[in-house]
Amino acid sequence: MALSDRVRKATELVSGQTGAAPAALVMLSQSLRGGSMDDLRRVVGLTPSGAVRLVDRLVAEGLVERRAGADRRSLALVLTRAGRAVARRISMTRADAVADVLGQLAVDDRASLELLAERLVAALVVERLADRASGEEPAAGWLCRLCDQKACGRPEGRCPAAAAAGRLVPS
Repeated sequence: MALSDRVRKATELVSGQTGAAPAALVMLSQSLRGGSMDDLRRVVGLTPSGAVRLVDRLVAEGLVERRAGADRRSLALVLTRAGRAVARRISMTRADAVADVLGQLAVDDRASLELLAERLVAALVVERLADRASGEEPAAGWLCRLCDQKACGRPEGRCPAAAAAGRLVPS
């Protein structure tokens, strides 16, 4: 929890945004480019009205634009240039906050922790997918909502969360 608190405080400070906003900006810069309001609310774990208030705030700050969506009933959410810059700063700040703590460990200890963390992430993915299969939406949105997808190796297929999901849900 202390590490989570450190990341939350740092990302809120660097972004000037609170609550789910830092995660929303990061996800709109990575997985949800042009995603809908409903996509965003599920990712960051908000109610529909909470997502509308969040997007209204991000639009008013000049970080997000609403554009025409895939059909007449939907809107696509797109980061502005300023929004992309803030999302990059959030990701760098999150990485620095984690690195500050992990830097106190010996190299062998960091390698052991990485292996254990990958196993824990996989177990959490299995649990969350089981919840979804039973009709329950996991609290707080996606597991990887502040993740740096390049650092976790998602583009190369090394992301432990995506790998665990892929083993359970064949594409």
